[in-house]
Amino acid sequence: MQDRSLSRRSVLASATVVAAGVTGLATAVPAAAHGRDKRLKKIVARMSLEAKVGQLFVPYFYGASAASPSEADQERNLRELGVRTVAELVAKYHLGGVILFSGWTNNIHDPRQVAELTNGVQRASLALPTPVPSLISVDQEHGANVRVGSGATQLPGAMALGAGGSLSDARTAGRISGTELAALGIHQNFAPVADVNVNPANPIINIRSFGADPREVGRMVAAQVTGYQRAGVVACAKHFPGHGDTGQDSHTELPVITHTREEWDRIDAPPFRAAIAAGVDSIMTAHLQVPALDPSNDPATLSPTILQGVLRGELGFDGVIVTDALNMAGVRTKYGDDRVPVLALKAGADQLLFPPDIDVAYHGVLSAVRDGEITEARLDESVLRILRLKDKVGLLDGSPFTSPREVDRVVGARKHLLAADRIAERTTTLLVNEEGTLPLRRGQRKLLVVGASPAFPTDGARSTVPELAAAFETLGFDTTHLVTGRTPDAAAIDAAVAAARGRDAVVVTTDNVGPASTQRTLVSRLLVTGVPVVHLAVRNPYDVAHLDGVRASLASYCWTEVELRAAARVIAGRVDLRGTLPVPVQRADDPARALFPAGHGLSYRR
Repeated sequence: MQDRSLSRRSVLASATVVAAGVTGLATAVPAAAHGRDKRLKKIVARMSLEAKVGQLFVPYFYGASAASPSEADQERNLRELGVRTVAELVAKYHLGGVILFSGWTNNIHDPRQVAELTNGVQRASLALPTPVPSLISVDQEHGANVRVGSGATQLPGAMALGAGGSLSDARTAGRISGTELAALGIHQNFAPVADVNVNPANPIINIRSFGADPREVGRMVAAQVTGYQRAGVVACAKHFPGHGDTGQDSHTELPVITHTREEWDRIDAPPFRAAIAAGVDSIMTAHLQVPALDPSNDPATLSPTILQGVLRGELGFDGVIVTDALNMAGVRTKYGDDRVPVLALKAGADQLLFPPDIDVAYHGVLSAVRDGEITEARLDESVLRILRLKDKVGLLDGSPFTSPREVDRVVGARKHLLAADRIAERTTTLLVNEEGTLPLRRGQRKLLVVGASPAFPTDGARSTVPELAAAFETLGFDTTHLVTGRTPDAAAIDAAVAAARGRDAVVVTTDNVGPASTQRTLVSRLLVTGVPVVHLAVRNPYDVAHLDGVRASLASYCWTEVELRAAARVIAGRVDLRGTLPVPVQRADDPARALFPAGHGLSYRR
């Protein structure tokens, strides 16, 4: 199989550009677009200055209900947002949208509840002096980064889809996800990730990327954009100008991308060019410095040179530019929270996502317009772009509400679940299979599943090892399991070795193995028991480089139920393998050399 990339060094040296065919803004605007804009400009003209500013903001809030959240959530809202409910938040700031999260904000429990919540937000929006429905957003990348969990279809994430290599599967995954989000009343999804992960040590992108080859990433991004937007959901390619080659997390610091301009053109730009060529509706900025594009040392989110000069001018993007979350340290290192949204708007952004203090941010922008620092004409440009999105997804034409019947019909539909399972089977990647260790033989029915057990992204009560064991049980195996964690101590390792006795095979899961990881000790001790050991990397495919002597090793690229079910079926031999590495796995002793090049992947039939 042809290698797609050999190492970070080779990607930097030889990556090729996707021929997106987009070099500038279109010179001809269709008459229908003129008619649409004329209608939308009438809405803008009816808005007060306060309403226009509110259209830019997409804040978080607490609670599972728009008007009657729990007392605890009301208290959190009051403490952090100055109101008790999201309905009051929408009314106070004339909001253009909100973003939903699972877990910490308590927004998402089950599909019907989410639909009622979004309907409640829309009722609050339609009660505004200038009634404009909200564009409700979510981060539903799938894989490791998923918000709507229980009851909705779980799909493989980006790197898994990259391993599958199927544009049809990537497009189908986007369509299924988009269809279910739209049924829930969510019409903006901050996906797909367009970053090219050429740095295996990347702490924030990693498996959220489709891979290390700019052309392949671009093809996958374009396919997902098409899938989402055909389903009536605003897609968002992120994080511009590219977050794939950093060893820092922009949530906690300001990373610096050291690519030359030529390297940026070859590596980081192609997926964004492909997204624009596919008609992507929005693009999210990154809170990082790229001196080759702008030597000012401002993060890209606040850089007119990057947003207006490169993204709008050179790449020809005229859709909505949305900032990454404005509460992240990467954008707050130089300026106060009142200035950051003003500078982002001046740089060219349209939507201002997740300000750390909505009152400070809102009044910062309002004052900037009143004082003439930002013209009202510039403000109107962003409002018009946001209204175009709302119009495109049907929020301005008819009712913005969804119904329980639509939720029940669409979300978690059997055909969606079956499609997700088939897609996941085509992504699981077999890296090592010495002497036909896999698939498991007919007589190998007694299994031990052991190892690292990260909790499911949206359900902390469920975790990898017991869920993988359950998946094997449904296939007829006699399975026991033992969670040893990411840092197993001597007692946990001894217990695992003891539990392996009398088993026909052991499946050991790993999660981010490094040179000093005690997960290495666990695997080596299991290997000397004489019981056949199957290794499954449930997050990064790079783990295998640190595990000497493994005779069977697979990568699932994530640990949610759809990937675990697929991995179990593959290990059991119920399906063959088609997945190949979308990134190179470098040698642990010599990172400049590839242990397994991108494109590597075994099957049972060859």
